[in-house]
Amino acid sequence: MCLFLGVDVVHKTGAVVLDIDVENRRLSLGHKQLEENPWDVFETVFTEGSVHKATLIEVNDKGATVALPYGVEGYVPPKHITKEDGEKVKADETLDLMVIEFSKENRKIVLSHTRTWQEKQEDEKQAEKAEKKATAKKTTKSVKNVQDKVEKATLGDLEVLANLKSDLETEEKKKPVRAKKQDDSEAEGAEE
Repeated sequence: MCLFLGVDVVHKTGAVVLDIDVENRRLSLGHKQLEENPWDVFETVFTEGSVHKATLIEVNDKGATVALPYGVEGYVPPKHITKEDGEKVKADETLDLMVIEFSKENRKIVLSHTRTWQEKQEDEKQAEKAEKKATAKKTTKSVKNVQDKVEKATLGDLEVLANLKSDLETEEKKKPVRAKKQDDSEAEGAEE
């Protein structure tokens, strides 16, 4: 009879039989057990690191209270409220906020606006570093290719070049003497 009573009670009252005390003829009923805990859903929506648009409800020295989607409120500590340009936030302002802590047991969500723009800056710096690294690698590879294609001088080549240089110097020493003799003979021809 108790089993049927429990089913009947659930059906008519929208409650679950939690306990039956036969001696005292009492039932313990619970209606919360029929509803899904919304924080189970919020746990999947507001994961740490996720970014959400939120409206600031109240801003004071101790931080800010914000309205998140699904009617949930969150908290932003003072050090996480600063805007990228250094301005202070104001009530009724809508910002992107990153979840930095989620506690289903305490029903608490801690958020940060500062982390959203700091991460963007960090990503830009990383992209810039990667681009510089790729450019440096490409330049190094190009220089190496050029160096590989250039003929390298050997000791034999250096000896040949040294001999050629000395031959050219010897010819240059002879040229001024010949040129001087030609200049003298031209000058004599002009005097006659």
